[in-house]
Amino acid sequence: MYKTFRPKLYLPKNYIAKLADTFGIALILCSIGFIIINWSALPNEVPTHFNFEGVADGWGSKYQMLLLPVISIVIYIMMEVIERKPHTHNYPDRLNEKNVANFYKVSQQLVNYTKNISMLLFTYISVRSVLMALGKAEGLSIIPFFSIVALLLIILVICIVKMKKIT
Repeated sequence: MYKTFRPKLYLPKNYIAKLADTFGIALILCSIGFIIINWSALPNEVPTHFNFEGVADGWGSKYQMLLLPVISIVIYIMMEVIERKPHTHNYPDRLNEKNVANFYKVSQQLVNYTKNISMLLFTYISVRSVLMALGKAEGLSIIPFFSIVALLLIILVICIVKMKKIT
């Protein structure tokens, strides 16, 4: 069986990654705080699902509002673990002793940004759902939603290009 070169390296997070993590954690806390602050004003039935046009097409108990922050926390923790283990990520065959640290750094960067931009997406959906339930918003505005998704795709492309340039 062919064994690939995958040393375990400790690569500390740089300032930007730490800042992104702070941003992601702050978003989770804001989402939870916003729900708590508005909890007593929420009706018993709140939007829980949206169609492609941003219109609520699923409704449920206000306790379901807590589900998105819980999912955010679980995803954040899982992606943090993945980020810390770059030797388990997928790499091209040209990975070797000279370029392994560069590949690991770009891969960690991709996971970090994906993790924290995902927290932005979950927070946006949580806040917008509360506002809709309170009658202060018409629907899930598609422009911010797809802008966040586009940002995720841009980060992916940038990291793929960076990896292509590693020799």
